[in-house]
Amino acid sequence: METGSPENTGTAGDERAARGAAERPDRPGVAEPGPEPEPDWTGLPPGLLRMRRLLLVVWLGLLTIGLGLLLGLLAGPAWAAFAALPPALIVWGWVMLGRNWRSWRYAERADDLLISRGVLWRAETVVPYGRMQLVEVTSGPVERHFGLASVQLHTAAAATDATIPGLDPAEAERLRDRLTELGEARSAGL
Repeated sequence: METGSPENTGTAGDERAARGAAERPDRPGVAEPGPEPEPDWTGLPPGLLRMRRLLLVVWLGLLTIGLGLLLGLLAGPAWAAFAALPPALIVWGWVMLGRNWRSWRYAERADDLLISRGVLWRAETVVPYGRMQLVEVTSGPVERHFGLASVQLHTAAAATDATIPGLDPAEAERLRDRLTELGEARSAGL
């Protein structure tokens, strides 16, 4: 048999497949990189969802009472029916807050941090560890009441600044310390 016959080309392909690396057709002997493994995503704790839903109910509940009283006293009882709009917004907002909360997640990879968020418009931010200049943990009065903290990442490029909201304070501090350590190690190698 000749080496260029069709029977031999099939066995060469089988041998490449048996080796486990698919060669690039333009450069024989060079294997194509395989697909990256899916990162290990971490979602936000449910305390953030509880806080946001409570704020929604409180603010729109106050708006309902104020609007009902104002319209009832100034325009008459028929106009007070427009006070039913904020409760409808509470129902719609309750569902939307749940969807938004489920869309937030982050993953620590070997060289960078991924942050994914959004329901209609998905956004995925990649923050390389070596580009981080400042990692801070913040917690306002409402967040502190609910036992939550946010991690703010600052880089040289303002477009890659990112925030992870609503974390447990211990997780926020662990993440800050880990990202700071990795950032210092990667920036020293630049």
